[in-house]
Amino acid sequence: MTTAPPTPVSLGLPAVRSGTEDVPRLPEGVTLKKKDFTAANEVRWCPGCGDYAVLAAVQGFLPELGLRKENIVCISGIGCSSRFPYYLDTYGLHSIHGRAPAIATGLATSRPDLSVWVVTGDGDALSIGGNHLIHAMRRNVNMTILLFNNRIYGLTKGQYSPTSEVGKVTKSTPSGSVDAPFNPVSLALGAEATFVARTLDSDRKHLTSVLRAAAEHRGTSLVEIYQNCPIFNDGAFDVLKDAEESRARLVHLVDGEQVRYGREDDRRVVVRTAGGGVEAVPEAEAAGRDVVVHDAGAEDPTQAFALSRLDGPSMAHVPVGVFRAVQRPTYDDLVREQVTSAREAAGGPATDADLDALIAGGDTWVVR
Repeated sequence: MTTAPPTPVSLGLPAVRSGTEDVPRLPEGVTLKKKDFTAANEVRWCPGCGDYAVLAAVQGFLPELGLRKENIVCISGIGCSSRFPYYLDTYGLHSIHGRAPAIATGLATSRPDLSVWVVTGDGDALSIGGNHLIHAMRRNVNMTILLFNNRIYGLTKGQYSPTSEVGKVTKSTPSGSVDAPFNPVSLALGAEATFVARTLDSDRKHLTSVLRAAAEHRGTSLVEIYQNCPIFNDGAFDVLKDAEESRARLVHLVDGEQVRYGREDDRRVVVRTAGGGVEAVPEAEAAGRDVVVHDAGAEDPTQAFALSRLDGPSMAHVPVGVFRAVQRPTYDDLVREQVTSAREAAGGPATDADLDALIAGGDTWVVR
């Protein structure tokens, strides 16, 4: 039985140059289904893990891209989420702890015919891999990064992570964490990522729409996914998954629309503050205030950053959706242009023979 894809959530984003336009398409009339992207390997996550929901969403979404399976590659680091490549029937690489963005950079630069995806977790990406992550975003490499955030180290059995809240009691912080946690969206915006979004594992419709927008973007797309770890941090996001509480707390960002949210009896509006930030106020108190209109395409990420700061430990107001989606040249496109120019300046396209001559020519020496 084939399940129909969820109705897309409108994110209000304008059409831009696609991140997959250089990737070979399926022949006309040929379509793939979810089962075509489902590997035969047994899925080995703990029962109730949010990874299952994300995997199902990705497997169900990939056929929409209309790409050949052999032109899609998923690269991961180390962690529970990093088993992802085993469960997709595409090319994949379970790589080194924290280094997935670096490996993906090399692949995206050398192979423009590939749709490159990175799957990582809050520990893998933001601790040992923090340097690789920020530079991939700064360079604007054409890849889509899915950052699973469960605010804990799951694979190594429950230590606190770079996104764990202050006071979090874990095996490695028995008296409570004293670390100030990262806000991954704020971090990405500070690194000038050209596409930054947040969604939840339990909201299939919203998750799929965000994935679609991320895949269509040319450049580095960073999607933070709030994801539950039922064993070591169960219920971390329950307050956002309860129907009533989610209406009160989730701030859905739609490009070109005023930022409003809340239950019918407690509507709230996001307005600018005198200090240049933003705050959420009751609708009745918004008269005469400068109400924020979301502009995901703004070149200056200041407003998007301010919106990301609405999120706090209490999760009283949590923005979800696309914070930023702008166009600028990608690292891999620019590098390939440089290589082409260098070849032309040298008298024509380089060949393997040219490379052999380069290695064997010039000043060489022999160790005896």
